[in-house]
Amino acid sequence: MTVESPTVEGSEADVAAAEAGRITRWREDTRDERVAIAREAEHRYGRKVAWGATAGSSTQLFTHLSVPVMTRLRQPERQVLDTLVSSGVARSRAEALAWCVKLVGEHADSWLGELREAMEAVQKVREQGPTL
Repeated sequence: MTVESPTVEGSEADVAAAEAGRITRWREDTRDERVAIAREAEHRYGRKVAWGATAGSSTQLFTHLSVPVMTRLRQPERQVLDTLVSSGVARSRAEALAWCVKLVGEHADSWLGELREAMEAVQKVREQGPTL
């Protein structure tokens, strides 16, 4: 949802605080309506609903749907997570793993683009080779 917001002048902190205040007020004012919509959507689609709002350049998510995931990590991967925990970057291995996934997500476009280019190069080499 986008919250109507008049232009606020001042420092970045003042603008951000004003936008956060408008989002909070909108969240409280629309709570009953959003709960009713969420119940109907969850019933109809069998899925949970997450909410958020944007005012100006500020975006705030109200509900976050997190799902536990089981994974097996070898010692080197666990050491990476433990290093993030011991350095204070994360409070737990779970938070460290989430941090790593977000980091990969931030770089996914460039990394995946490079991977696709490499795959295309391999395909060209295969096409130039003999047919088996």
